Amino acid sequence: MQFPAAQIALIVSGKIEGDPNAAVSSFGKIEEAKEGQLTFFANPKYEDFLYSTRASIIIINDAYELKQPVTATLIRVPDAYTAFATLLGKYQEIMQQQLTGIQQPSYIAKTATYGENVFIGAFAYLGDNVKVGNNTKIYPNAYIGNNVTIGDNTVIHPGVKIYHDCKVGNQVTIHAGTVIGSDGFGFAPQADGTLKKVPQLGNVVIEDHVEIGANATIDRATIGSTLIKSGAKLDNLIQIAHNVEVGNFTVIAAQAGVSGSTKIGKGVMIGGQAGLAGHLQVADGSKINAQAGLGKSLKTPGQAVTGSPAYDYNKAIRSQSMARNLPELEKRIQELEALVKQLMAEKV
Repeated sequence: MQFPAAQIALIVSGKIEGDPNAAVSSFGKIEEAKEGQLTFFANPKYEDFLYSTRASIIIINDAYELKQPVTATLIRVPDAYTAFATLLGKYQEIMQQQLTGIQQPSYIAKTATYGENVFIGAFAYLGDNVKVGNNTKIYPNAYIGNNVTIGDNTVIHPGVKIYHDCKVGNQVTIHAGTVIGSDGFGFAPQADGTLKKVPQLGNVVIEDHVEIGANATIDRATIGSTLIKSGAKLDNLIQIAHNVEVGNFTVIAAQAGVSGSTKIGKGVMIGGQAGLAGHLQVADGSKINAQAGLGKSLKTPGQAVTGSPAYDYNKAIRSQSMARNLPELEKRIQELEALVKQLMAEKV
């Protein structure tokens, strides 16, 4: 399938410089792209490749001034990176729309319902009273438990497990191997030293436009819901415990973990391998650095923290700067001590 520059420019609201009939059928990195491929230029580090690439079409920022001629057709946009992402998304949507129907063998309970243009892959399981919306894709070996609701235009990748009673919104993507709605980690210590399991009777609610990476785990609530709000993006290998709330447009990088009942605000950024203790409040716009250990609430919006235990990022940078100067300070102190001893000896 080929796409001409004129059609691409229409999708990204861009202006064409060159041949509007130039066509592409795939994408390529600017340093590797071949004729018939589309690429983008946004990072100045790749400027040399702009003039040597064999790509047929290049998405480029409006503000960039060429230093020499290029052979490719240019499509100028305000933000090349965002425009390229839009094109990739559109291409993926077109490819997924071609995938419809129900493969066999698969199990769909008699009380399960699904909308138009769905795809249900081989060995998928849909339990009692499952509801699946229009244009949703459920790939092979997925498990959808009883009473689960999945909205429109959602993609459930291979091997995803969604336990009973959970709710998944519209235009959600859940990548392979992720488990939604497993039991929260709740055990009550007993007088004899044993641990009594606390039944986890709640569910997980994932709102619209959420993306969850591969092999992530989101536990169901003890009572109520573990909530991932619309627009949130979760990376691979993340643990979200019971009754956690993740705010709108919050991003969490790989291998991070959030303990039970912590409430994370809107637009928060959490780095890889960060750990958050339970029952905390994290204010909107907070930034938690990679490998940070957060043990107390962040109540000031926009605060940045690092380290374990986590503390103010700017103070941490100053402390690190001072630590680097310690050898020089030690040398100066030793010189001062020697000078003081000399002066004392002369005085005597």
